[in-house]
Amino acid sequence: MFAAGGTPAAQPVAASAAVSGGSPYVFPLPRSPATIAAQCKTLLADLSRTETQLAQGSELSGSALLAGLDAMTRRTEDTLGPLGLLVAVSPSKSVRDAADACDRDYQAYSSRFWQNAALYLRLKQVQPADEIDRRFWRDTLDNFEDAGVALAPGQQLRVRELNDELTALTQAFERRIREDRTQLWFTRHELAGVPAGVLKAAPRDTRGRYRLGLEQATVFPVLENATRPATRERVWRAYLSLGGAANLDTLAILAQRRREMAQLFGHASYADFVLRHRMAHSEAEVQTFLSTVKEAVSARELADLEELRAEKARHLNQAVDQTVLFRWDTAFYSERVRRATYAVDQEQFRRYFPPEPSLRFLFRVAERLFGITFAPSATPQSLWHPEARAYTITNNDSKELLGTLFVDLYPRADKFNHAALWSFRNVSTWADRLPAAALVVNVSRQGLTLDELETLLHELGHGLHALLSRTRYAGQGGTNVQLDFVEAPSQMLEDWVYDPQVLALFGEVCPSCEPVPPPLLAQARAARDFGKGIQFSRQYLYASYDLALHGREPADPLALWAQMEGATALGHVPGSMFPAGFEHIAGGYAAGYYGYLWSLVLAEDLRTAFAADRLSPVVGQRYRATVLQNGGQVAPGELLQRFLGRPNDSRAFFKALTQGD
Repeated sequence: MFAAGGTPAAQPVAASAAVSGGSPYVFPLPRSPATIAAQCKTLLADLSRTETQLAQGSELSGSALLAGLDAMTRRTEDTLGPLGLLVAVSPSKSVRDAADACDRDYQAYSSRFWQNAALYLRLKQVQPADEIDRRFWRDTLDNFEDAGVALAPGQQLRVRELNDELTALTQAFERRIREDRTQLWFTRHELAGVPAGVLKAAPRDTRGRYRLGLEQATVFPVLENATRPATRERVWRAYLSLGGAANLDTLAILAQRRREMAQLFGHASYADFVLRHRMAHSEAEVQTFLSTVKEAVSARELADLEELRAEKARHLNQAVDQTVLFRWDTAFYSERVRRATYAVDQEQFRRYFPPEPSLRFLFRVAERLFGITFAPSATPQSLWHPEARAYTITNNDSKELLGTLFVDLYPRADKFNHAALWSFRNVSTWADRLPAAALVVNVSRQGLTLDELETLLHELGHGLHALLSRTRYAGQGGTNVQLDFVEAPSQMLEDWVYDPQVLALFGEVCPSCEPVPPPLLAQARAARDFGKGIQFSRQYLYASYDLALHGREPADPLALWAQMEGATALGHVPGSMFPAGFEHIAGGYAAGYYGYLWSLVLAEDLRTAFAADRLSPVVGQRYRATVLQNGGQVAPGELLQRFLGRPNDSRAFFKALTQGD
């Protein structure tokens, strides 16, 4: 969309004023693919007309020109925002395909728009009125320049061709994963140890076999609990084949085209091309950071793996030196170690965290911290699925409406199969516009584990960033921040589910729910630090692979992965094809997956402000006003400085990484 990327602001700026009034957002569910096509045609006509007016209208200058450009962002969000969500959640393939087609048409228009030299020259003459305008102005100029406005005509044409191809390739990659219908059949004997909730939800054939799909709500409980190695291996191999060989081919082309794009702009790698606008300014800076992480966790990873190997040897009653640990063993034996050492079984938490009360509990946490109220929307809504629902968020003091959150909790065929937050409509105080976002997850109807509750809170954290933002421009609203900061506000909140004071709020929203016994929660807090070496070494590998694939030298995706994974302690499993399902780097996290680790450094530092009381409304309101409300209109480093009262540092991160919290 017409959203800016973000560069540092020179001076502090005040938070923008509140949006006045407003009504709950009503989701514009299209009646048919033909409706989508018509909406798309109207959108492109509207954008073209506005583009001409902005490029030729001499009366539009300064802030008025910036406002006009942001109006194009808002107009784009009105149509493409809901359609982008429907690609992930609509049960109708024809609707999903029509939405994808609209996005392709829009991207083709967008590539041409950002090469409009007349509009670029008018923008360069703008004198920003204040620091908010200056940041938006600089970010928008960057967008024009990154699209090739200064390139020769032949190069501009090639940039447009590449952008069109990248859009289509990314859509195809994601579609193959989303629409993968792989099903595995198992006898009851083969599913020994698998939680009863998984078996209860699984269809059975006339021979009594259970049919399992590859949604996370099924795969993870099987890998963590199935006692038969062959069952774990089958599920692991199938899950790591999502997308298939076709996606490996697509990923190779994506990497090639991105490298060509970077070279058109004089950069040796796609990583260097995109990183120059992020908190980490270059591939070299990211590599240095990742090397520091690797150094901090390498010894811990080996110790973790040896503990798992020893547990497998005990389980199988054989010598450790004769025991081989396979990749499909790690989740299973990690759970055994946690149960044996800490008496913690993630499955036992499902009884304490029913899905609907869990959602209300997380709402209550946000309400306590930020002075807001979630309520089911009173506006009749026709949504994409009967189980999807809408909530309004209002400010407790002023009673003003802040935004609308849509929630889609449960897995189903053809739905996006991970957990994510779609910030598809952003706030603009300038336009008196309220935000809307959608929380999309795939939780078990039998309840959530503590890990899954943490994930749900993480995604709600993105939602709070989107819905509590009060930015002047929609292009800088909510999560429209530098990519290596976007995860920090969500990662900061993950730790909250381990706090007894926080979990006590569960009783307020569900008095009939059995509370988590304090000893069990204390054991879970101790157990969470086990396996950090494995966890962060894996994140290091993912980030390093992403950088290498988008680096200076061309590489075959699977061969590169096999080489890099093969150099790790557990090696590479021939026949597995993890990159085929690595959706993040096929899309918006290309050359950006390191951001999860980079943001965690910032998140751990942010968390220190809540050390005395994770439910402190005083600190929560200050955090809301300083960090969340400002979205991307203030540089992340400046936001951290204001909130913490000092520059951010990495000590809390490395302490948690090497010693535990």
